[in-house]
Amino acid sequence: MFRPIPVATALIAGAVLITGCDTGDDELTVYSARQDHLISPILERFTEETGISVRFVTDDAGPLMERLKAEGERTPADILLTVDAGNLHQATENDLLARLDSSELRGRIPEHLRDPDDRWFGLSVRARTIMYSPERVDPEELDSYANLADEKWEGRLCLRTSQQVYNQSLVAMMLHHEGEEETARIVEGWVDNLATSPFSNDTAVLEAIEAGQCDVGITNTYYLGRVLRDNPDFPVEVFWADQDGHGTHVNVSGAGITQHASNPEKAQKLLEWLASDDAQEQFAAINLEYPAVEGVDLDPIVANWGEFEPDTINVSEAGRLQREATMLMDRAGYR
Repeated sequence: MFRPIPVATALIAGAVLITGCDTGDDELTVYSARQDHLISPILERFTEETGISVRFVTDDAGPLMERLKAEGERTPADILLTVDAGNLHQATENDLLARLDSSELRGRIPEHLRDPDDRWFGLSVRARTIMYSPERVDPEELDSYANLADEKWEGRLCLRTSQQVYNQSLVAMMLHHEGEEETARIVEGWVDNLATSPFSNDTAVLEAIEAGQCDVGITNTYYLGRVLRDNPDFPVEVFWADQDGHGTHVNVSGAGITQHASNPEKAQKLLEWLASDDAQEQFAAINLEYPAVEGVDLDPIVANWGEFEPDTINVSEAGRLQREATMLMDRAGYR
């Protein structure tokens, strides 16, 4: 089983790592919003297998997109790799990604996990669902995201801040399924039920559940996976929430070729390689996510959570409705 390399690196705009022995005009450059230790082993393996040299720049999605816009035709970036369909949608709205004609990618990446116009493709899947204390919560009490607005959860709910893109995408998909009035009711109910102010990250939500500060929360599953990798007895479990009969909310990390890529053919080769079974297994396992390609083996920690029914509405909807979702959360007092 693959384990990530032990690197703790701050994300710094312009930080560059070279993989492979050749550098120059023919190397690939990847702008990556994934942390160094989550992407460098993958790119190193690609170089070993293909001989194509890769360098990457890591930062948050927003600064990387601003950098792409400022560089324009002069950009060295061939690929933008980032997390959340909202960020990928924003990249397409700003005309930063080129349409990619790849029958291989279209054949391997399910339709709901890629851009309708083939400008980006999901490469790993993250499920955002309910976490709970099995010591204080009977899972029979749990149901949907909307259920957490019920008064029985008053003073028992923990959430991450609404300023984080993952929650914005979740609420955006709720808008798609539930409509504005019902989504507002749900989000207002969440706010009423909070045990404490929203946290800055998902790990803090899980730790608060463990400590008894709250009984339930909403996080991406891989955050629990990271904790369980170090502490298998961590007393928090996954409940697969339903979204108005459409299944559990999922999102992606994904990538596309930049509009002004110098090496689009090699960039396409990298993306197609990332959709291969072996690369998918490693790409997902490093961060304890789900492969985007169906049938690829799961990490045992992930497999232990059991099967779930994902929402198969195209994840680009999360980007299209993200602005409306952010405004709705603000009106509801969810900060």
